[in-house]
Amino acid sequence: MANRSSPTVRRRRLAAEMRRLRKESGRTREQVAQFVGCSPVTVTRIESGQSAPRVADAARMLELYGVTGTRRDMLITLAREARRRGWWQQYSVTPWFEVYVGLEEEASEIRSYEAEAIPGLLQTEGYARAVMLADVDVPADEEIQRRIAVRMKRQERLTGEDAPKMWVVLNEAALHRQVGGRETMREQLRHLVEVSRPNRVVVQVLTYGAGAHPGMDGSFVILRFPEPADPDVGYVQYRRGSVYLEEPADVGAYAEVFDHLRARALGPDESRALIARVAGEMP
Repeated sequence: MANRSSPTVRRRRLAAEMRRLRKESGRTREQVAQFVGCSPVTVTRIESGQSAPRVADAARMLELYGVTGTRRDMLITLAREARRRGWWQQYSVTPWFEVYVGLEEEASEIRSYEAEAIPGLLQTEGYARAVMLADVDVPADEEIQRRIAVRMKRQERLTGEDAPKMWVVLNEAALHRQVGGRETMREQLRHLVEVSRPNRVVVQVLTYGAGAHPGMDGSFVILRFPEPADPDVGYVQYRRGSVYLEEPADVGAYAEVFDHLRARALGPDESRALIARVAGEMP
């Protein structure tokens, strides 16, 4: 199995380590900044994972915290990896979504509830384009092409040797909404049927008959990572940004909702049959 590495995940792990080491040392951010020769804001950004430290700055911090030997070497390596460029950075992805793409790149499991649309990782190009053209502020053609390119590139993960386990609960409304017209929607539904056949991708449909349910607040994603040092992340997107949930209680609340949703949804085989039937009956 390939060893996939994302600088976003490395930066997040390094941030947690640096934050913990500073607190254990009893130093303030101001004291650390003075020793390193940077601003307290820089220390805050490093500890929150907003930016990766320069390797020299990371080394000074570890010197202040008294970290030596193998542990120091490991953290310095982590700092170097955190400063590498991810493939998505060449596409000028929106900053708030760039973080998600970086996290998704190394995720070993993706759990997603989608209330209105087919999730991006499972969209056809035609469907994705139709979604973008339906926006209030329709992007320029070049921007649409860029966004589609990113979406298609992300989908390569599902067919790689280290493909994540993906589990999607899809609201039935997403099957009947004719995004892009009949032909585009029929193609999209047939793609859903095909992509859900391998064991790596599980799609369950939450039918109208399920009635009221715990996911009526909206869509969300939970990412799980292969390393224990990288805790789960919850992701909720809104109109002009997103929220990343990292506190165990917050992520756990969404995980509980997801468990309830998949328990109420049709099983994978029944869901696949329903999707195929909707595609076949589409006027």
